[in-house]
Amino acid sequence: MKKLFIVPAFLLFLFACSGTKEENKENASASNLNYFGDTISADGAIASNQLLSQLAGKDSASLKVEGKISSVCQKKGCWMELDLGSGKTMRVTFKDYKFFVPKDASGKTAIVDGMVYNDTLSVDDQKHYAEDAGKSNEEIAQITQPKPEISFEARGVIIKNE
Repeated sequence: MKKLFIVPAFLLFLFACSGTKEENKENASASNLNYFGDTISADGAIASNQLLSQLAGKDSASLKVEGKISSVCQKKGCWMELDLGSGKTMRVTFKDYKFFVPKDASGKTAIVDGMVYNDTLSVDDQKHYAEDAGKSNEEIAQITQPKPEISFEARGVIIKNE
């Protein structure tokens, strides 16, 4: 007699936990995204090749940008570079050094939300980043001048699993 009650209870449990097809699709879609730092959404993100026109005439701007990751710090994932097109990249660091991204994220699409600004990278910082990227001693020794660049401090990052 106990078995008669256990089977229907088990089936009811399975049915209750299964969710609808729409919920399952949403969960599958969400699992293709990895979040780092503050939880952000993709809404309102501009394409990375539009960033320079958005920054034109300004020292900085608060933006949400989507683009391909071209490289990641190989020591601990403490910075990454996004491809801006036309052979240009933008270094992305993470607000207050509170989070990192996976070291194998190169080639994936990312959405970053934060502050973009015109910057000048010192020789020491360039050498530090070159070491993090695994550059040779010869390549590092060739760094002798400060370098103007576009930098981005992200408060949150989404990386798409493609």
